Amino acid sequence: MKAIIKKSLALAVATVLTLCTSLACAETLQIGIPDDGTNLSRGIKLLETAGLITVNPDAGYTPEIADITSYLYDVEVVPVQANTLPSTLGDFAASTINGTYAIPYGLIPSRDGLIIEQQSEAGDNPYVNIIAARTADAQNELYQTIVKAYQTQLVAEFLLVNYAEAFFPAFAYDGNISLTAEEAQSIVEYTSDKAGKTVVTVGVCGANNDQWKAVQKVLDEQNANIYIELVEFSAYNLPNEALNSGEIDLNAFQHKAYLNKDAQANGYDLAVIGDTLIAPLTLYSEKYESLDALKDAAGLIAQ
Repeated sequence: MKAIIKKSLALAVATVLTLCTSLACAETLQIGIPDDGTNLSRGIKLLETAGLITVNPDAGYTPEIADITSYLYDVEVVPVQANTLPSTLGDFAASTINGTYAIPYGLIPSRDGLIIEQQSEAGDNPYVNIIAARTADAQNELYQTIVKAYQTQLVAEFLLVNYAEAFFPAFAYDGNISLTAEEAQSIVEYTSDKAGKTVVTVGVCGANNDQWKAVQKVLDEQNANIYIELVEFSAYNLPNEALNSGEIDLNAFQHKAYLNKDAQANGYDLAVIGDTLIAPLTLYSEKYESLDALKDAAGLIAQ
């Protein structure tokens, strides 16, 4: 009798192991997203677009982890410091990575991405990066001159050539690009004489701000007598505070959704005075060649 019971248990265990191997006993797949206020929401929205999760619609364009209402596949969303996502990609099933960090690591959205964030260039796009000013200074003629210099063909071509597939102009431009890589490099090396010019301080974050060299070149060619002085901040929560308090004149580091959320949370009186660029997020993986392959590995969760 004992032998029969042991045999039955062995058969049951073998059956369970077989089912686990072939069906749904795999570990939950972890997906990395940026943990900063600017990109965490975008990562969540991209995973929603990918059909992996559902998100509370009341959260709008700035959802947080708590706003994920269900997991359609057996995945776990893990916020991670944005600049570490490329180097830790192999630790996750997939990660949503901004082009700012992906491109230098050798990841090309059109070649390596499972799904790319789709952004229109319409003025109501909440993820368009912008130049912000204090609301009282929104019509300042000096600042508007800088916006116009940014929204020129030279700056558009520089964004496309120098930051291939990482940045796209968020303003009208001619798609016939003539700027060469050598000419783009000369803009990176461009210097302007500060003497006798009106200095305008612009708060930025991160290292990818060479487009402001192109803006300065345009201003100099226009004899605008304006000198752009970049003020670099180490964290995303600092430039809006500095702008609101009058420590800097403008800032250019964020998209519209983040500005709206940060201003509302902290009582900042800031306004968008011009669109600059689009920096789409992309879902990458070193383990799966397609979104469908990722979904198959994760397994659909019965709702």
